[in-house]
Amino acid sequence: MAGRPPRPRGRPRSFDRATALERALLAFWERGYEATSVAELTRVMDIGAPSLYAAFGDKRSLFDEVVQVYGALYGSFGERALAEEPTARAAVGRMLREAAAEYTAPGRPHGCLVIHAAANCSTPAVEESLRERRNANIAAYERRIRADVAAGVLPPDTDAAALARHTGAVIQGMSQQARDGATRAELEAVAEIALAVWPR
Repeated sequence: MAGRPPRPRGRPRSFDRATALERALLAFWERGYEATSVAELTRVMDIGAPSLYAAFGDKRSLFDEVVQVYGALYGSFGERALAEEPTARAAVGRMLREAAAEYTAPGRPHGCLVIHAAANCSTPAVEESLRERRNANIAAYERRIRADVAAGVLPPDTDAAALARHTGAVIQGMSQQARDGATRAELEAVAEIALAVWPR
């Protein structure tokens, strides 16, 4: 008696890519890059490893896409402030106040993914990519400050590089403070003190 033909395998379960990506984003945001395993990602994304690799590539490729989505959904307030406010000081003030709100928003991890995901990261390419993003932000602050110096809005002896790095240090510190439990009001107070050092 001939054996039965093998049962056809079912088609892989389809999934909503955007939803899976959002879940991966939250996992990386909460735990950082290094501490988020592929097993954890497949669990929170509710997909199998083959589906993850087929849809997103490896863990690093998935993380790169997550960072892009994070920037569009949660991290663009700084760029908007720099583009829309009339002066560098006004832009930084708006950015720091919005950071206080964004970094402490309920229902999602606190702080900034780009800042936090690099903590304890032993993957050089990921560490370098995140460092480049942070340094690009500081460079953008410096360009805006230099433009105000050239226009006479800020005094000619303003140290644009130091002021830009100060801004970066404040916003990075606010991210960590938010993860440590600081409230929006507490971070808004930090923002006001940071603005007080600006030359006039």
